[in-house]
Amino acid sequence: METASAPPGGRIAVPLLGIAQIVSWGSSFYLLAVLATPISADTGWPLAWVVGGGSIGLLCSGIAAPFVGRMIDGFGGRPTMAVGSLLMGAGLAAVGSSTGLASYLLGWAVLGVGMGAELYDAAFSTLGRIFGASARRAITNLTLFGGFASTVCWPLSALAVEHVGWRGACFAYAAAQVLVMAPALFLLLPREAPKPPITTDSAGAGTMSSRERGTFLLLAAILMANGAVQTTVSVHLLTILQDQGMALAAAVAVGALIGPSQVGARVVEMLVGDRLHPTATLACAGALVSVGTVLLALGAGPAAVAVVLYAAGNGVWSISRGTVPLALFGPARYPVVMGRLAAPKLVVQALAPFIAGLVMAQAGPGMTLKVLAVVAAANALVAAALAQKR
Repeated sequence: METASAPPGGRIAVPLLGIAQIVSWGSSFYLLAVLATPISADTGWPLAWVVGGGSIGLLCSGIAAPFVGRMIDGFGGRPTMAVGSLLMGAGLAAVGSSTGLASYLLGWAVLGVGMGAELYDAAFSTLGRIFGASARRAITNLTLFGGFASTVCWPLSALAVEHVGWRGACFAYAAAQVLVMAPALFLLLPREAPKPPITTDSAGAGTMSSRERGTFLLLAAILMANGAVQTTVSVHLLTILQDQGMALAAAVAVGALIGPSQVGARVVEMLVGDRLHPTATLACAGALVSVGTVLLALGAGPAAVAVVLYAAGNGVWSISRGTVPLALFGPARYPVVMGRLAAPKLVVQALAPFIAGLVMAQAGPGMTLKVLAVVAAANALVAAALAQKR
């Protein structure tokens, strides 16, 4: 997993960050899939507010992202991501010890800031600092690890809830972050030479030309649109499938295809992706997401086929959102650009499921899915235009 441009110790970077991604995604983004109902049942807090903690976490992650990008650019991913682990541990401990809804949501806010310094965007930026322009393969390999986060952590979370309760599960994840991941990241990640932090109000770098700023804004819009579709489908897929007449067990079985499809698509990208420019890979990913979403909205063919296509597109998309900024803006500006791109995307991801829920309540899941299909199709066309523009 090491490339020719990797510094001494670079061989460990991808597996170490890969383990960090599994632990961090499992203890944040995927946490409430298992813990939300037990939390609500134990505390009496409304389930919507319990789930809303995750949205607050994403919002705070988006707010923190530009600052995180500047810190990685100036000081490297080693100290930045280690602090991210400490913040995630503090947030998880606060969630686990919360006695009221306000302290619970505050815990998620702290957890969200840690997420901004620990999840994919920060990890991609760190790999950019370590491997430079040749980081594409490392980014692809990293997403293979991340694809197993729910597979590994959902059973662990369920087991923890059964034996030590939801609070014990939070404390266990907090201990893993503080006692294992933070020291490992700080001690084992390669030490990059410090750089002066960039202090600019522009979109990622003060030296961007007007053409580059236009490309930046176009890419930001593409990432925001896909983030809205991806997060909404992730949260509401079972509701959508049941609205189409599918039994809950069958809907769960179809939804279970998402993880393997994402990982399979990433393996294919790893094998053949070097033949395509990253913007072309992004366009292919957008096309797959669009076709899958449109087929699902139209009810054309088996839902399983639509979900597999959609998930495969999102699997490749996770890679492209790390490799495209590197290719378009270069390694020197990469961490700052990634932070700037992550902020609006994460905010949209936080708000989209809530807005979609309101639309569902008024117009139904079917109409909501059609809107998502239109957004995905338009986004695929814009991504294709970006590939032609480079």
